[in-house]
Amino acid sequence: MFAGFAGIWTPLLPLRAVGTAPRAVALAGERLVVFRPQRGQVAVLLDRCPHRGAALSLGRVTAQGLLECPFHGWQFDGHGRNCHVPLNPEAKLSRLSAQALAVRVLGDLVWVYTDPTRPDPPPPQLPEALHAAGLARTYLERNWRCHWTRAMENMLDSPHLPFVHRRSIGKALARQMSPQSRMEVSWEATPWGGRTRAVVDGRDNGAFLEFYRPNVMALHIPVPGRHLRIHALVIPAEAGRTRLIICQSRDFARARWMNPLFSWMNSRIAGEDRAVVESLGSDEVPPAADQASVATDRATLQFRKYYFESLRDSSVQRGEAGACAPAQYSSTS
Repeated sequence: MFAGFAGIWTPLLPLRAVGTAPRAVALAGERLVVFRPQRGQVAVLLDRCPHRGAALSLGRVTAQGLLECPFHGWQFDGHGRNCHVPLNPEAKLSRLSAQALAVRVLGDLVWVYTDPTRPDPPPPQLPEALHAAGLARTYLERNWRCHWTRAMENMLDSPHLPFVHRRSIGKALARQMSPQSRMEVSWEATPWGGRTRAVVDGRDNGAFLEFYRPNVMALHIPVPGRHLRIHALVIPAEAGRTRLIICQSRDFARARWMNPLFSWMNSRIAGEDRAVVESLGSDEVPPAADQASVATDRATLQFRKYYFESLRDSSVQRGEAGACAPAQYSSTS
């Protein structure tokens, strides 16, 4: 299970996307179902009933907050525990559980841990701006036809800015560059991943990128006396398909009517990236030795090193339904 993406915390989807009905979500090739057991709570189960494998996401949430299978009406709580098997009053419910994942709601996002055998893993490390109070946050969701590592590497790549984004966020750099310009890319390891800066011709404008393992980028945009960040949450869905969530956080222009403007800007930038990234193909990024690289590839080579050494061969053994201890589900209050 979760081949190449196991044993880690990952954002799954914005909290606003979880309604009263169960929702199916793909994550690293696994089908998940997200639902609200009660008001203010969120739970995530594997989207398979342990009885005959029906998609639980096709069922309903009962008035008691139980997820009911659409096939035979088995009912599960937010921990995956079986609470009722219709027409079988002597059924041993403890042996008939669904598999739950540990879930946390942090800020406006639902996070899950990709290993159902660990019901209570340590909390995730994530950019403070994704959950800090007092900030406005605008979300944009997109689906790209690529392997998630291609999209993640793109988010850490500074040298593409004056070319892919020459009409948007890379416009100033494109104008300043000359044929003799030089970019210095630094990489500083951090407890959560790394921090990278790109300085062109000795001019440091104060912007920098942070990588939060395994799949979050935070771009710090220098605005005097203000907070402005753009976060890229790069989520593997199924083979050759990546779900991208762009979150912009700011401490100004907080009125809700401003969100469409910021969404339009973020959509334009993401669209510029998408055309190029999808042209790279649907396979994962190759090992560094398989492609030519230069000094300005320092940050993306660090990502490849992490991926191949720590994540690519990860997986979870698929167990019997009900064999895992109940995982935590999260309260949004």
